[in-house]
This record gives sequence, structure tokens and C-alpha cells, in this order.
Amino acid sequence: MIIRRAVEGDKNRIGELLSQVLEVHHKARPDIFRGGAKKYTEPELTEILNDENRPIFVADDNGEVKGYAFCIFVRHINDNILTDIKTLYIDDLCVDESCRGQGIGKQLYSFVLDYARSQNCYNVTLNVWADNLSALGFYESLGLHKQKIGMEMIL
Repeated sequence: MIIRRAVEGDKNRIGELLSQVLEVHHKARPDIFRGGAKKYTEPELTEILNDENRPIFVADDNGEVKGYAFCIFVRHINDNILTDIKTLYIDDLCVDESCRGQGIGKQLYSFVLDYARSQNCYNVTLNVWADNLSALGFYESLGLHKQKIGMEMIL
């Protein structure tokens, strides 16, 4: 298994995995997430693949993409209240549902941490939905800690 930067030829497989992620969210929160959809359209995915500030990394097992990590560099330069740190935000991390539990997600996350260090980032952040208990457990097992908690009141 190698972790590498995603390329145009990975788009179809990434699209399949994007559908898997959205289905997890749809099952947990059908009031918010549509079923049968993807987070990004094909043109949006093409744009992201070509954006140096939004790297995508894939777990490649002999030419087959088993997972991905979408990342975004975030900075708040001259912000009124926030310090000027460089953050690598994990926008989305997915391992194919048929391969979960094999350490692929841990390899992707470790690669992202190393990449963030090489880019002089202060931290790596991500968001996880409270109803996605398996993802919460996974991230906690990697040593991530709660940074902030979003709350809601459904009207």
C-alpha cells in the first residue's frame, strides 16, 4: 500500500468512495443529508485535484484506490481574534467499506500528519458528526482530541 497524491485518473474511484461517505451520513441524518448524492460534482472534483491548497491523498493498493483524505490549508492572516497559524484541515477521510479495519485509515492519517509537518503546519484538524460513532472512535484511537463542539436545536 502506498499513499500518494491523487491524480485525474483516480476521479471515478474517489467518486465511488464519496458516495459511500455520504450514505453513512444520510443513514445517520436523513433530515440533513440526501441519499444517493456525492459531496462534490465531477467539475468540482477536477478543480480540487488541481488546487495546491486542497491536496487529496489516496491509499493505492496495486493500482486500486482503497481510501482517500481530502485536505485544505487554512490560515487566518491578520485576523482580529485568531493567531496566524497554518492548519491542515482534513475535509474528508474515507476507506472503502469493504476494507475497513485493515489499518488503511491509520496509514492515510499518518501520511497527512507527516505531510502537514513538512508544510510547517501548526496542527491538523477535522470535523466529525456526533452520530458517526465509528468515526469518532477511530479518530480518538489515533489520539485526536475534541477542539470544539457544534450543537443544534431542531425546530
